[in-house]
Amino acid sequence: MAKINITLKKSVIHASKRQVATVKALGLGKVNSTVVHEDTPQIRGMVKKVSHLVNIEE
Repeated sequence: MAKINITLKKSVIHASKRQVATVKALGLGKVNSTVVHEDTPQIRGMVKKVSHLVNIEE
């Protein structure tokens, strides 16, 4: 299965509690932190909810 790199590009200070929880569930902490996940529908859905805060590289 393909891998995707997810990078947190904006702070979550003014984000809603659900968005902060989604970012933490993805494994992201500080700005510019990057994680690698399998490209699954669940991960894609989480990324879509916080797409204004993260960048994706396939």
